[in-house]
Amino acid sequence: MNEEKAFNISIICPSPSGKKIALKLQENLTARLYIKEKNNDLLRHSSNFESEIKNESDDNRKNTYIYGEDFKLSNVTKEAMSNSKGIIFISSTGIAVRAIAPFLKGKAEDPGVVVVDLSGKHAINILSGHIGGGNELTLKVSKILNSMPIITTASDNIGLTAPDIIAKENNLIIEDLKKAKYISSLLIDKKVIGVKDDYNYVKFNEGYEKVEKLREDCIWITHNLQDIPAKEVNYSKVLRLIKRDLVLGIGCKKGTPYNELNKFICSSLIDFNLDVKAVAAIASIDIKANEEGIVKLAQKLNCPFKTFNREEIKTVEDNYDKSEFVFKTLGVTGVCEPCVELAGAKVIISKIKHNGMTLAIGVLEGSVIT
Repeated sequence: MNEEKAFNISIICPSPSGKKIALKLQENLTARLYIKEKNNDLLRHSSNFESEIKNESDDNRKNTYIYGEDFKLSNVTKEAMSNSKGIIFISSTGIAVRAIAPFLKGKAEDPGVVVVDLSGKHAINILSGHIGGGNELTLKVSKILNSMPIITTASDNIGLTAPDIIAKENNLIIEDLKKAKYISSLLIDKKVIGVKDDYNYVKFNEGYEKVEKLREDCIWITHNLQDIPAKEVNYSKVLRLIKRDLVLGIGCKKGTPYNELNKFICSSLIDFNLDVKAVAAIASIDIKANEEGIVKLAQKLNCPFKTFNREEIKTVEDNYDKSEFVFKTLGVTGVCEPCVELAGAKVIISKIKHNGMTLAIGVLEGSVIT
């Protein structure tokens, strides 16, 4: 799901009968409220949905959109599904299910959806309980309303922690949702899942056991693509949870095309058995701050692009091999390796050169691989 969504939570109340519940939830949550009101006696009335969205602010009064007969559940739901990390319906489950159905994109993108019945007695998660945070939202809602939380995800109901929850709680990236589903199915069948943790980073509860060697039916916490010693392992039965701890120090000629740079970076990572999804940051000298190829690469990898000036680079440049050409051109003896260090990482792959491009790779300090 898009992390830039303006509001964490949207509350949709298709019936005036749910007004008190909706307002109580809005009061306790940072939420946008869409409500149908017969007499338009709450805060203000809007018949122009789109213009109201543009005028949103953090104030609850301004974030309440009141409709009469012009209330269109499909329009409201479409907007909420694209602009919220969580949605609460004050309605029946049937109304909510039919409303969200046309706008579902997939487990990785859909928001958590909770339904509260008009009596306020039950809070039911109906979508994206784990990755979308629906289970967590259900518990929050039930606490506010003193209602019964109903969570239907199988692993939660048998007291086990699903792999997607482990990933979310530890800021790890799920390699493949199909593999996560496979591992969850094994847990539900009471099979013990192996865990190879390259960092000794995560604490696991019931249903898991730590393993030193990678095997099938296993979770592997890593930034690598393959475990070289485990040549015979069927990786379709191994779920990698990827730790974002790599920093790329990049240098290039002015105007280097993005496609050329991207190909060089991706192929280099593969050569060193490193997953591109593990890239946490890109670093370079400040005169490259607007270098289109690097900027576009950072956008593609969804990571920050950090830059450092000459004075900063000079404080660490003596730790690395020196380049006369770079010194004559930029006034420092190197770019990619010093910038990796300045970004808080330890260089693990020294400078690689290719067609006017340079790359050094580092691991963030604190990411100790055991």
